[in-house]
Amino acid sequence: MTQPEPVGDLPLVTTAELPDGTRLPVRGLRAPAPERFLPSGSGPAPGPPPAPAVLVLPAMGTPARFYRRFARQLHAAGMTALTVDLRGQGESAARGARTPGHGYRAIVEEDLPAVVAAIRDELGPEPPLHLLGHSLGGQLGLIHAASADGSGADGVDGVAVVATGSVWFRAFGPVRGPGLLLVQLLITVTATLLGRWPGTRLGFGGNQPKGVMRDWARQVRTGRYSAKGSALDYEALLAGLRLPVLAVSVEGDTYAPATSLDHLLGKIPGARLTRRHHTAQEAGARLDHFAWVRAGGALAELVAAWAVAEERSGRAGAGR
Repeated sequence: MTQPEPVGDLPLVTTAELPDGTRLPVRGLRAPAPERFLPSGSGPAPGPPPAPAVLVLPAMGTPARFYRRFARQLHAAGMTALTVDLRGQGESAARGARTPGHGYRAIVEEDLPAVVAAIRDELGPEPPLHLLGHSLGGQLGLIHAASADGSGADGVDGVAVVATGSVWFRAFGPVRGPGLLLVQLLITVTATLLGRWPGTRLGFGGNQPKGVMRDWARQVRTGRYSAKGSALDYEALLAGLRLPVLAVSVEGDTYAPATSLDHLLGKIPGARLTRRHHTAQEAGARLDHFAWVRAGGALAELVAAWAVAEERSGRAGAGR
């Protein structure tokens, strides 16, 4: 039986503050510092490396607080577990983002670099930092990681994507694909006329700015990631990604079926890919695009094991 959601927010770890006044609080739980032994007659021993950290990036229209239980499970598996809202959602909406028409460019090229830099400033340079993106969070997390690819204060060490896939209509097959094409047309027209997408009322994606929905709809139509106003070629960046990537499909997920994940992973041929399928039997509960979050203990252990293995591999490769 799935346990009830723990009450209360995760502790505030740091806050990314952007020039336009947007504030993105990062909450989470820190892994204990590794023990360092002091051999007799000598100085401090180097000790084991710090535990990896993981930043959870939410699905479209999903507040970061939805992932509190999963963050606690990641922490119980030995990681520093962090959460943050995408711009305009959850706490970031309450704190007054000033760009109501923003799209993918603002999230990928402004928000995520600022969040990652704030985390690096708070935790220091040592802990490996991985993104863990759900649905849209996974797609944008991959693009951000590709744009930095381990370099600079906004670089990360790897990306895990869970219940994530490309939304290109052809990746959903001849039955569902045409329906998705029609849905994106209706969303584009509605968001353009209203200046926003009232997804909470209409039952898809939560309330979103028109820019996010236009960028989403463009990828539905074309299969390619791009963002209005960006000078970056997202497709070329993804093709050049060389970081570790853990890709987890979820049983019962109709929003991100295996074929849509196939299309997304085809864009990152150079990544060090580990692919898994998470089943209801492993979770001990019924799963779908969102239900896995509330039954994520086994998945948290998988993510932690992957992150530790990649860190050991990286240290061995660097001769450390």
